Amino acid sequence: MTSDTRISLDQWRAFVAVVDAGSFAAAAEQLHRTQSTVSHAVNKLQRTLGVEAFVLEGRRAVLTPVGRNLYKRAAGLLEEAARVERAAADLARGWEAGIRMAVEIIFPTWLLLRCLAQFAERRPETPIELYESVLGGTSELLLEGRVDLAIASRVPTGFLGDPLTRVRFLAAAAPSHPLHGLGRPVTRVDLRRHRHLLVRDSSSRRQPGLAREDTESRWTVSHKATSIRAACMGLGFAWYAEGMIREELESGLLKPLPLEHGAEQYAELYLVYADPESAGPGLRHLAGLLQEAVRDGAPSS
Repeated sequence: MTSDTRISLDQWRAFVAVVDAGSFAAAAEQLHRTQSTVSHAVNKLQRTLGVEAFVLEGRRAVLTPVGRNLYKRAAGLLEEAARVERAAADLARGWEAGIRMAVEIIFPTWLLLRCLAQFAERRPETPIELYESVLGGTSELLLEGRVDLAIASRVPTGFLGDPLTRVRFLAAAAPSHPLHGLGRPVTRVDLRRHRHLLVRDSSSRRQPGLAREDTESRWTVSHKATSIRAACMGLGFAWYAEGMIREELESGLLKPLPLEHGAEQYAELYLVYADPESAGPGLRHLAGLLQEAVRDGAPSS
């Protein structure tokens, strides 16, 4: 596809500089050009487009309504041109065009988003495709080559993973749940009599019965937010990564169950590259942010 443009980026740059600087003289100084060069570029732009973008008030160039509209568009055009140039330079240095990652839902969302925000401060143009996975779904995404990086509770055969963090699990329910009203430690028999809230394995080949409590009743949902909401409503209990329900515990919406045995359980999370040898600087930078965030304040240790 071809597109003929009558105005060069250099002319738009001069126009925007005049607006930002407030005068042709100040814009010339900012651009390290002569005032006549800047004036010529802007006047040619106006003649070519057949518009009057400025009116002179003394020595000041003041935008007309048409000029204000052009300025907004021109500023956006220059920003986009700068982004394209930065992206081209990044690709030339080996930076990835995009990053695909899978993260098990037991990794705290707040910590993940903080790391992604830090990454975006440095690489705002890099798109990130995030899969929030459960159990075998993470391994499946790695095995099928659909992600470049994963935070996984299992390292699939053929891959290598670096330990990232240890996650503590608590059995929790709403304070109004009958299990909290027993007045004694909760036994495994007690748990079997109440509804267990589960999040479905996101693998297409999930194993039935995996990670399920042997209860008389269970609800299996697809999203952790649904499970947490159901638990807060008193509709069941569940094992949650502590960092996953931090706000609910602090606000009193959920309360750890006083289990007689096994009140705490732990799981290891690993940082797994799909292909460590071909991992680019962007992928390694993001991995480094995740490792640093966990070291600075482990989410659930």
